[in-house]
Amino acid sequence: MQLAQDRLAPHSLAAKASLTLAAAALIALGAKVQVPFWPVPMTLQTLAVLVIAAGLGPRLGLAAMGAYMAAGLAGLPVFAGSPERGLGLAYLAGPTTGFLIGMALAMVVTGALAQGRGLGMRAVAMIAGTVAIYVPGLIWLSAFVPADRLLAVGVAPFILGDMVKIAVGALALQAITRRR
Repeated sequence: MQLAQDRLAPHSLAAKASLTLAAAALIALGAKVQVPFWPVPMTLQTLAVLVIAAGLGPRLGLAAMGAYMAAGLAGLPVFAGSPERGLGLAYLAGPTTGFLIGMALAMVVTGALAQGRGLGMRAVAMIAGTVAIYVPGLIWLSAFVPADRLLAVGVAPFILGDMVKIAVGALALQAITRRR
């Protein structure tokens, strides 16, 4: 079941905009909850992105990611490690930009695959979304990390955490769906 889209279909643009902005704030909050790691911090941002995508669907999820990116580009310290690692365009010169691009892709991939589906398909959708985050992330990160270290630095340390986040996210959405 697509949580928000089903309930918001007859509602106003203002309700959808409010939900989108709340989701963007959740993405920003997830970026700030982190385990220090170099060059890409480990955060709860991917959990927020995957849950938002699966819960809101591709359109509102992508709109939320767009609002989050716009806030960051405007200089608000919403990105992981900001303001210490820079603000606005200065931040985007760093190693994590590809992962941010991937999060936008994950909104579309996860949101489309999770629509109207149960627990198992939501988990599969979140795995596909995680892959969508990693691909552009690793391509971008390759400008900062030697090729022979790319997977060791950009993937290996995060796999277990990503699997836990996928399980937590899919189970949380399942619990919310059952309560409705």
